Amino acid sequence: MFRIMCKSKITGANVSGRVRECSGSIGIDSEVMERADILQGEKVHVLNQSTGARFETYAIREKSGSRKIVLYGPATRLGEIEDSLVILSYSILSDEEARLSKLKVVKL
Repeated sequence: MFRIMCKSKITGANVSGRVRECSGSIGIDSEVMERADILQGEKVHVLNQSTGARFETYAIREKSGSRKIVLYGPATRLGEIEDSLVILSYSILSDEEARLSKLKVVKL
């Protein structure tokens, strides 16, 4: 049996930019991505605490240390500047691996 487990969680993230003229994604400070073990292009689940909106997209790197969280393309319709976000990533693990896994939490 395999289980889909929450691998990492970024909390306290606020939307700092929006760029509509893009195909879509969420830009995350590359330092934060590294701390959360999220790779460029990895699927993420974004929860907007300000509006209740939830969506899936993929992560792209913003400049390290910039603290930028940027919505691109269609995702710009699901968040405004300063909206509070939670960003989740998942992994598929065997039952044995799942029981040993630990969630990485990055608080901004």
